Amino acid sequence: MLTVDLLVSAYSSGWFPMAVGDGDIRWFSPDPRGIIPLDAFHVSTRLARVVRRGSFRIEINRSFEAVIRACAEAERDNDDAGTWIDREIFESYCAMHRAGYAHSVEAWRDGKLAGGLYGVALGGAFFGESMFHDVTDASKVALVALVERLCDRGFTLLDTQWTTEHLEQFGAMDVPRAYYLKELSDAIRLDRTFV
Repeated sequence: MLTVDLLVSAYSSGWFPMAVGDGDIRWFSPDPRGIIPLDAFHVSTRLARVVRRGSFRIEINRSFEAVIRACAEAERDNDDAGTWIDREIFESYCAMHRAGYAHSVEAWRDGKLAGGLYGVALGGAFFGESMFHDVTDASKVALVALVERLCDRGFTLLDTQWTTEHLEQFGAMDVPRAYYLKELSDAIRLDRTFV
């Protein structure tokens, strides 16, 4: 298992781990790096209506392990499923959650977990790890709730690791690693709390 101290040190330096098959863990620090600028977060008119309708109840950390497990099982466009989340990654992030660093934002409907996301919070930075949905729009509503929470609590950096077509609709963009590391250095110095 990856230790909490190792993961905190890695995130603070711009690195994150992923399982790459056969029990191997590799470390990544992409250049360019994907972020969603919090002041430029975009919500479509249709999604804003879904949020206003209140079809989902948002919970924080109610069922962290279920969220990471669902992310591991989610099918992806590139057929990788959540293969970067193996048993070691699962156990390591559950330890991060118990230590107060990893968090889930969950969308519930009719008493069932419908979608959500999880990531790591350090200082004023949130590092998004993965998201899933079993009900249409559930993960998007969870992302909106995440950004609202980050803004309300004075966070300054939302790291998405890479920019995907899915995240671009929300304003995700690539930035050079040097720019990212400067923003990261400033963000983790902030005294912020996620919960």
